[in-house]
Amino acid sequence: MCNVLDLLNMAKTDINQSFSDMARISPFRIGLLLYRNCMPAGLFAFSDLVHAANRRAGRHIFEPIFVAARAEEIKCAHNQVLKPADTVFDAALDAILIPGCWAESIAQIEEVLVENAEVINALRTLNKSVMMWSYCTGVCLMAATGRLNGQKATVTWWLSDMMRKQYPAASWLSERTSIFNLRTATASGVNGYQLLAQELIEKQVSKEAYRDLTKLMVLPRPERTHHAFQAMNLIEQPDAFLRKLYLLTEGMPASEVTVRRLADQLGTTERTLARKVGAAVGLPVAAYLRRIKLNQVSERLILTSTPANTISIALGFSSDSSMRRMFKDLTGLTPAEYRQAYGRP
Repeated sequence: MCNVLDLLNMAKTDINQSFSDMARISPFRIGLLLYRNCMPAGLFAFSDLVHAANRRAGRHIFEPIFVAARAEEIKCAHNQVLKPADTVFDAALDAILIPGCWAESIAQIEEVLVENAEVINALRTLNKSVMMWSYCTGVCLMAATGRLNGQKATVTWWLSDMMRKQYPAASWLSERTSIFNLRTATASGVNGYQLLAQELIEKQVSKEAYRDLTKLMVLPRPERTHHAFQAMNLIEQPDAFLRKLYLLTEGMPASEVTVRRLADQLGTTERTLARKVGAAVGLPVAAYLRRIKLNQVSERLILTSTPANTISIALGFSSDSSMRRMFKDLTGLTPAEYRQAYGRP
């Protein structure tokens, strides 16, 4: 028989929410998925958060467990080798969390999908009662299972065109940083695990509990940024050539940024420059260069109170009107609207 606390908790249940508030006798078991070339750092951070939530609540609400398609060691990104505690089939999971993989281009994403076909199939055959959550490039694996068909979902912006083309049965809203459905959830960016953990803890413990954890663990507050700029720091890859291109573009007046000039400074051809940028970030080179300059506009709109026309002059745009036109074409917002939506209070 349920006690009064159980009844009160059950009364708060809302099936329209992504996560149930229903009181549980046994812990909520969350599979932290390991697969080849995955980046496990977010899984460890997610595990820390739910363990801290258990401590804050004074009871064993969540039980994270590392799982894989097979009970064998997994070679993750950067040659890190981890061994799962169980398989996705035998762990009796309530939910499974799919992390991102190390990828610098769409071609690398496609390679990861091919080499993890067994993992995708294992996820595909999981009981539909098992919630499935993913973040960053891990959303690609989740989409490949079909679990996002007919669902709203988000993904890191540079993958949005690929996902719309390859998985049209999902409703892609890449301008959103996170989307929670009844049995699925997706978040963009390498720190997307934090958004998923926040939703889970707030729903099954309390908002106050999560607020306490952010203070205790000094958690970063996710920056609110338009999807067009969410991956700009990520684009600064370990590739020295692209890093130099990025820095050169930032340092030039916007009106002087041309493919020919940058190719000359990098000692290459325009064709080679276009090929390398396209392979790395999935954008035409001119669009990528323009986005770098507009990202600088975005940062100054968010972090300062400098008037937009002064920002235009400082960054070397040919005119304030051209900057405003390009900015609105990319974001759908005027600089004033952008500052109001994303600027720091």
